[in-house]
Amino acid sequence: IRPEPQALWRPTLERSKWNELANAIFERVVSTKSISMDSDKGNWSLKKGVSEQWWIERKMEYGGALKLRMGMTSFKHVGVFPEQASNWDFLQKQVATLSDMEQNSDIRVLNMFAYTGAASIALAMAGAKVTHLDSVKAVNVWARENAEASGITNIRYITDDAMEFAARELRRGNSYNGIILDPPSYGRGTDGQKWVLEEHIYSMLERCKAMLSPQKGSFMLLSLYSMGFSPLLGRTLVAQILGEEFEVECGELFIADSYSKNLPLGIFIRAVRK
Repeated sequence: IRPEPQALWRPTLERSKWNELANAIFERVVSTKSISMDSDKGNWSLKKGVSEQWWIERKMEYGGALKLRMGMTSFKHVGVFPEQASNWDFLQKQVATLSDMEQNSDIRVLNMFAYTGAASIALAMAGAKVTHLDSVKAVNVWARENAEASGITNIRYITDDAMEFAARELRRGNSYNGIILDPPSYGRGTDGQKWVLEEHIYSMLERCKAMLSPQKGSFMLLSLYSMGFSPLLGRTLVAQILGEEFEVECGELFIADSYSKNLPLGIFIRAVRK
């Protein structure tokens, strides 16, 4: 059980049933200095005998299976965002499409704000050479553990600030066939650099465009979780930066429950060079 600000409807099941079925319950910690409930920091209460860590597996269309370690964190996350599964499928399909083109024997993909690495593993399974970037070293260690459990050992891991890394890659003249961005609303880089989505996303996307390969089939995937950001907003933003040479699609990421309710959990914008 976790609090979810976008679940505005009444729960289908009674609270007693939730408590009976749940193995773990997350409760926010409210500061004595503020009564705000915006923070996701809190504590987990586990049923007796329930482990704080466990593994899940998802078979992939292009072979192999993602094996991901779940774990209770103080920010209510458990190590995976399952609504991203359709994006993993999209990424594998794009790598396979590029592989079918004779000139694309070496497919390089940059995954920024990469978290515990499900997308990185999916890409590597499809044959891409992946650079996995996150500003939190412990998260990159977690991502490497997931990759090794999934049979993947050739991902390049970098702990760095995303904006500064992108700037250095441009100075080096490096390019990628695909770029993935899954940025938070707010965050900090390796040296305390401030990330505010509304302030920095445009500049970041401009840098990503400059890093994208000019070859047909090169792609960009952007996911956004900020409440109030619509698919139309994201599509307009990406389309303006990338221009008419890209095919752009957008939509909502959601999880469907067992009672015909769909919980929206973000948006996606996928762009592929024509």
